[in-house]
Amino acid sequence: MNYIRKELLISILILFISVNATCQNNEGSVTESGIKTKKSKKRKKKIRLPEIDLTNWKVTIPEGTGKGGAISVEPPEILDYATNKTLQPYMYNDSTKGALTFYAYPTSATTANTKYSRSELREQMVPGDDNTNWTFKQGGSLKAKLAIDEVSRDENGKYHKIIILQIHGRLTNEQRDLIGQKDNNAPPVLKIYWQNGKVRVKTKKLKYTGVNSIGILHEEAWTDDEGFNFEEEVGFRKFQIEVKVSDGKMMVSLNKTEFAVYDDFNMRRWGIFENYFKAGNYFQSRDEGSFAKVSFYELEVNH
Repeated sequence: MNYIRKELLISILILFISVNATCQNNEGSVTESGIKTKKSKKRKKKIRLPEIDLTNWKVTIPEGTGKGGAISVEPPEILDYATNKTLQPYMYNDSTKGALTFYAYPTSATTANTKYSRSELREQMVPGDDNTNWTFKQGGSLKAKLAIDEVSRDENGKYHKIIILQIHGRLTNEQRDLIGQKDNNAPPVLKIYWQNGKVRVKTKKLKYTGVNSIGILHEEAWTDDEGFNFEEEVGFRKFQIEVKVSDGKMMVSLNKTEFAVYDDFNMRRWGIFENYFKAGNYFQSRDEGSFAKVSFYELEVNH
């Protein structure tokens, strides 16, 4: 009888040890400090691609044959940017963020009328055609969600400036010929900067309000306004910019909470020009070793 009782106790003990070991294998292990840790499970990283339609955009990158010779890629070739080896260093998918990233640094490959390099999109209302653009009377809107990923600092420790969005003016062929200009370039009526963690807006105003309809076509007729700084510090977080243009009026908003509204004589006179949107990384430094990365999560234009 005592023998049977002893055998029964041994069986119960073996069962308890077996169950306890199984529970530990399922739930984790106990460290020397007595803290139970769960076994980590390997998870596959989810690939996310940006949902940005590039059908009506061309891109310019800081590579090419010197000043005025920066490479541009138009539709339909731009739609294959992810496999385009020329574009890949400057415009690529960040699949961990679900963003389209633009990288720029100082090179000799710039566009005409500037000393700065860019990895920047240029709107084309008709894919592959720079000659079809829009006026303020026709109107337009742009919505973008973006973030500054990285940017270098200058010798004083301040971050280098980046133009992230623009509305650029353009002369029609008739206007170009009328004033004897060699190209169709007109001033940018809107520049939106990222500057030391804040968003800054600059626009254009006439130097002389009485300038006539021919004189107003010259770039020299216009100058920069004093600029406007939004209060919110966006830093390196995501933020949303919205631009709305109508006849004689322009509005810029940050995160739908702050607004800069331009509704004056200058905007009404600007109606003489054609325009197009620009978006990306127009890097404002020539310092050696400087660079910036800008990621766009959303970009949408309507007319």
